Amino acid sequence: QVQLVESGGGLVQAGGSLRLSCAASGIIFSPNAMGWYRQAPGKQRELVAVISSGGSSNYADSVKGRFTISRDNAKNTVYLQMNSLKPEDTAVYYCNLDDRRLFRNYWGQGTQVTVSS
Repeated sequence: QVQLVESGGGLVQAGGSLRLSCAASGIIFSPNAMGWYRQAPGKQRELVAVISSGGSSNYADSVKGRFTISRDNAKNTVYLQMNSLKPEDTAVYYCNLDDRRLFRNYWGQGTQVTVSS
């Protein structure tokens, strides 16, 4: 069974930075994609950024130029570097693993990011 464990959330002032990490354990097949989603109170969960096992990445328009996703395949870990944070970035951030070989999807427990104005 695949498990995802996130870390790195917290409280930061607007304009500040945070780095989220998500470590995956278990048997992980390629190809796959690892990504970050977020859900603010009263809103639907939305994609923030995703990166494939081959290294290609995509970002939500709202975070382009501010957030950077990366991964270490040897450690089965994905990172999200968040710079120039805004209050509207406040949400619970969830790590996701999309196993494209077995067509299975896994979620982490979520980590809170709060940006104060």
